[in-house]
Amino acid sequence: MRRYAAITGELLARQLTDLLVRRHPCRHPVRVALDAPGWVKTEPLVEALRTGLLATGHPVGVVRAGDFYRDASLRFEYGKTDVESFYAGWLDRGALRREVLDPATAPDPYYLPALRDPVTNRAVRTRPLPLPAAGVLLVSGELLLGAGLDFDVTIHLAVSRAARKRQVPDPLRWTLPAFDRYDIDVDPVGLADVVIRYDDPAHPAVSMR
Repeated sequence: MRRYAAITGELLARQLTDLLVRRHPCRHPVRVALDAPGWVKTEPLVEALRTGLLATGHPVGVVRAGDFYRDASLRFEYGKTDVESFYAGWLDRGALRREVLDPATAPDPYYLPALRDPVTNRAVRTRPLPLPAAGVLLVSGELLLGAGLDFDVTIHLAVSRAARKRQVPDPLRWTLPAFDRYDIDVDPVGLADVVIRYDDPAHPAVSMR
């Protein structure tokens, strides 16, 4: 049973920054999953972490998992609202592993910031970026845990089923069964190193291992 403590957004960012600095293996950049439903605004937390880590002398790379979605012809093979495809087939896990997570552990670490624009479906002509061994690689996205992706630290923004029903934008309401299944199959609350209760983003609560 996890124990949670109420926390302000500013203090949360500070505690997460401290955690990532402590967990740094020194051999390669720390690969961090920031896992949350797609409609949750994670950008403020990512920016706060980036600012805090830079202040401690740790370079930061940021990747959006959505920029590693499969080609639309594969994603939408069974329609644009197929729950099974969304749950297991939209994210190109092989590409994310090959272009981001594995290169971050190379002797000269690097990562590809994006592969494909998920809206236009066009390949993004970006070049790999170096990231020193002292760096931190933040990968934000949904349904990231339990998929065989090698992260050094996992952070899950937990939104309860009831809150998901309240918060989800109407165009994304069809995705709700995928998150229900994720809770059962993967149990991200039990799996993650850090869980942030995010039913009310203005009043989060945190549990750290």
